Amino acid sequence: MDEKVLRWLLEGSDPCARLAALKLLLGKDDADPDVKDARASAMNTGTVGRILLSQNPDGSFGDPERFYLDKYRGTVWTLLLLAELGADPHDERVRKVCGFILDHSQDLYSGGFSMRMGTRTGDALGSSVIPCLTGNMTYSLLRLGMAEDERVLNGIEWILKYQRCDDGEYITSPSKDYDKLTSCFGRHTCHMGAAKALKALAAVPKGMRTALISEKTDELVEYFLIHKLFKKSRDIEKTSKPGWLRLGFPLMYQTDILELLMVMTELGIQDKRLEDALNILRGKMTAEGMWIMETSNNGKMIADIEKKGSPSKWITLRALRVLEYYGVSGNTL
Repeated sequence: MDEKVLRWLLEGSDPCARLAALKLLLGKDDADPDVKDARASAMNTGTVGRILLSQNPDGSFGDPERFYLDKYRGTVWTLLLLAELGADPHDERVRKVCGFILDHSQDLYSGGFSMRMGTRTGDALGSSVIPCLTGNMTYSLLRLGMAEDERVLNGIEWILKYQRCDDGEYITSPSKDYDKLTSCFGRHTCHMGAAKALKALAAVPKGMRTALISEKTDELVEYFLIHKLFKKSRDIEKTSKPGWLRLGFPLMYQTDILELLMVMTELGIQDKRLEDALNILRGKMTAEGMWIMETSNNGKMIADIEKKGSPSKWITLRALRVLEYYGVSGNTL
């Protein structure tokens, strides 16, 4: 890692990125004084603090009833943004937005997360529960310290029961669980939904990973390895979606190869089928040792994150973490 790049990542102008670099690249834990200082700055003068200034008294953001439909300013998307930026799980305002989502988005019957309020239906998917939302909310709540909440455990259970991992085995007569929202529950697995489900399971604290969680995690990992993360499994020379090769942060319901490589790193996955994605990631590094923000939701979120077309601290620190794991640390494939 270039020392100049590391100094850039650790400078105080973006305390949220500094916090992530301290933890991801330097391995510092929450008790470290530098981590505490960076998190305090993030919660006060940083992006997290600015986001929380617009919070409603009930914990929501914007129109409470449009918590999902207001892309990407609604409460769902803002909760995900707070989780990605490393918001303090002990902050009362953060706990409040977590509670709002659990009270208003979670389907009480199935444990999945719905696009609309009024979610007790007696039908696992009849309340507009969708995979990417369930994965994103479960991931965010786990990242924000809610792992012991029974409702979050119910979200994990939804993933274990309903998240698909089939590789294009077209279902001609789907069960009633998959007869709605065909764009999400079509005749085979939704790639983005699977990505967010795997990201959520990777966020489960190690001491809480049951045999069933490990089994589902393994199934989802194999699903992505079959696709080499971004290719068509039935025509492995073809890219499934070009957008998965353009790096961005935060990704909301979309995914890309860096997000998936981060998850593989966290899970300690070693497999030669990752090589193509790793080579693409290496090839995107600039001469200065940085990575560019290639896609962005700026202008749509409550707060902009960096600038499209410019060097990105968030993408750089995550790319360095991945390449350190699969290269410098000796974990070559």
